Amino acid sequence: MTAQLPASLVVLERGWLSANNILCLDGDQATLVDSGYVTHASQTVDLVRHALDGRQLSRLINTHSHSDHIGGNAALQAAFGCEIIVPAGLHAVIADWDVDALLLSPLGQQAARFQHDSLIGAGNEIAMGGLNWQALAVPGHDMEALGYYNPEKRLLISGDALWENGFGVIFPELLGEADGLASTRATLEMLARLPIDIVIPGHGSPFATVDAAFERAFRRLDMFTNEIDKLAWHAIKVIVSFAMLERRRIPASEFRAFVISLPFANDVNSRYLALDPETLAARVERDLLLVNALRREGNDIVAA
Repeated sequence: MTAQLPASLVVLERGWLSANNILCLDGDQATLVDSGYVTHASQTVDLVRHALDGRQLSRLINTHSHSDHIGGNAALQAAFGCEIIVPAGLHAVIADWDVDALLLSPLGQQAARFQHDSLIGAGNEIAMGGLNWQALAVPGHDMEALGYYNPEKRLLISGDALWENGFGVIFPELLGEADGLASTRATLEMLARLPIDIVIPGHGSPFATVDAAFERAFRRLDMFTNEIDKLAWHAIKVIVSFAMLERRRIPASEFRAFVISLPFANDVNSRYLALDPETLAARVERDLLLVNALRREGNDIVAA
């Protein structure tokens, strides 16, 4: 079933590396939710400018602080002079630009530093697109993440807490920082109790098949809970794929060294898989080629 959104909400559906951008229109003003990856920042500015159609971008609000959601913040603020609002729990890591806590260094990713203007916390409300949204704590993928829920239209902006086919990698669990699996379960259970007609996810199209999405998410979570090595292996492949999408191509002779150079891959491997580095890199290469996430072109390996 096609998701029919209010006319005041415009979803700029992005491909990887960027998260979706959600433009909420209020007369001659607008608010944007999430800003994509830094290497796509100029494209994001152009897309937003076109969608604004002469309106002023007054605010930019984030669901969480991963690189594919905050990477365009600095460029959008420079282009439009918008206020930046971030989840309250992220104040210190963004203010201090802690590249480890922001997962930039561990994941081998980048973002342009920015200064936020204000904070929003769970339980707060914010008006966007002519609707009142409740900020909801949705820990798991990111322990400080917020979703935004409008009870009137039964809409959820979920970030990476719920996708049509799952949810974002549960980084806190894999990095030993928090009980991310239990937090993800609590988040899904809380969201599943809400009357929701349409979900606007951080990645993929808005969807109205909400019950089916929850069923898939719980099945996936059960699998990861029972076999955490599968979560570890999935996460390593996701991060390598993301890194390759940014680089586009590298010589095939350098690919395995590239995998081993990623701190996250080494850390998660040592915690959960205990493969020797060469075996780890060879298996990542094989699996990503098999699912066509990567392909060979001559002497190079290329992101598909």
